[in-house]
Amino acid sequence: MKRIVLFLLTNLAVMALLTIVVKLTGIDVYAYRRGGLNLEALLILSAVMGMGGSFISLAMSKWIAKFTTGAQVIIQPRNATEAWLVDTVRRHAEKAGIGMPEVAIYDAPDMNAFATGMTRNSSLVAVSTGLLQNMERNEVDAVLGHEIAHVANGDMVTMALLQGVLNTFVIFLARVIGTLVDRAISGNRDSGGGIAYFAIVMVLQVVLGMLASLVVMAFSRWREFRADAGGANLAGRESMIAALQRLAGNQGESSLPKALAAFGISGEGGIARLLMSHPPLEERIAALRAR
Repeated sequence: MKRIVLFLLTNLAVMALLTIVVKLTGIDVYAYRRGGLNLEALLILSAVMGMGGSFISLAMSKWIAKFTTGAQVIIQPRNATEAWLVDTVRRHAEKAGIGMPEVAIYDAPDMNAFATGMTRNSSLVAVSTGLLQNMERNEVDAVLGHEIAHVANGDMVTMALLQGVLNTFVIFLARVIGTLVDRAISGNRDSGGGIAYFAIVMVLQVVLGMLASLVVMAFSRWREFRADAGGANLAGRESMIAALQRLAGNQGESSLPKALAAFGISGEGGIARLLMSHPPLEERIAALRAR
């Protein structure tokens, strides 16, 4: 599982940092009023932290993608392949009605590509050297169409919104459960959010956050089918099917960082379905053939 993992890990890290900041600054005291837990204040605090953590992760996505893969943005094409790559992305972007993305290449032997970015008009599309070397032009065309479809569909923003809502409930439930556990441990005394409570909340946030990621993975699998359809519309159904068949015949360990690979075109295998960010390639091919 790859593509979404970077976003999820960044999101968990940002939430943990926000939790520490809230604790150190005493902001969480507002969730405790009149000697008890104020659920309304806690829900507001959870929503601010949850949505903030998600959109900070989204805002950082392009920078993290470039940093972790070593992707080099094409400023001025140096050869015919780079020129074709930029022209193809521009053609798909115009047809999809979005702004021209940054186009980048990263050095990796596996066939993969990804798209990320905060908005439809400020995105990044990157392909591996392995994809350019091992796929036919019409297949690369379809892969680029697939990635442009992700951008045009607003998948990253939708994912950020979904993750933000899930973050809100994770933060809220972690604190409610943490309060109950803390009181049980301390003999039903109200510690008002002491160190023990803080430690319990941090652990609960990680556990509940991992459970919430299953919902994000389910959305990711659904959006892959939609992006395949978008790629078929932009580059042709047979080209999209040919690209997926090429990937199915060359499945292996992806070189993308785990948090980034969820944004990749390549599918996954050998993992419990609930943890998969991509549906099996065979299912994606069947869905295209049935269109």
